[in-house]
Amino acid sequence: MTTIRGARARARIEVTAAIKDEARRQLAAEGAAKLSLRAVARELGMVSSALYRYFPSRDELLTALIVDAYDAVGATAESAIAPPAAPAPTARWLALCRAVRAWALAHPHEYALIYGSPVPGYTAPRDTVAPAARVGAALISIARDAHRSGGLALPSLAEEIRPEAHRLTATLAPDLPPAAVVALVAAWSQLFGLISFEVFGQFNRLVEDRDAFFDEAVARLAHETGLGAHPAGALPGSRAGSRSGG
Repeated sequence: MTTIRGARARARIEVTAAIKDEARRQLAAEGAAKLSLRAVARELGMVSSALYRYFPSRDELLTALIVDAYDAVGATAESAIAPPAAPAPTARWLALCRAVRAWALAHPHEYALIYGSPVPGYTAPRDTVAPAARVGAALISIARDAHRSGGLALPSLAEEIRPEAHRLTATLAPDLPPAAVVALVAAWSQLFGLISFEVFGQFNRLVEDRDAFFDEAVARLAHETGLGAHPAGALPGSRAGSRSGG
């Protein structure tokens, strides 16, 4: 009986993976708004009623794809700063940002699913919240390590933002100064703004050396977060850092 249950569990995992793979193919071809369980079932040679035993609705399938995408980019970010990554906070920052950008460029349709236009009629459930926070948490961990070692230069904080800063700090990183948390949230959003401009084509006919431009931009984000000075040399190991400013 145990062998039979194990075989059934393996079969369910395989079918679930096949459903997701076909759904991703449809995302690439048609976009998330046109994702259809019936179309997925048809391409897999399944009857719709059988597919519903795995994903009772389009929204549940979308949620699974969204969680997978967030987990994939989150794992990429975490791996980029895991040992034996360079210990310097600025070097880890650069490694993380580069890794997230590389993932987005390699998986543009999955990136669009989580950072592109909202899918009409779909409301993301709470199941997506923790996976969506993984990249931000990785950025925070870099600043936390720098703060513990005395290497975080705190940015200034305007009086008007202090109440929100304290709320964000209590929610995201109670062990960090509020000024650092505000800067980190801003950097997190600006990182994905940079990546989105590239993935969605806004840099076309504008930015030619995108590697150097990206490194320079994330060096500025690191500086604004308090992770180190931003001379003409940018971050250690960055392409921009190999050239003089001016």
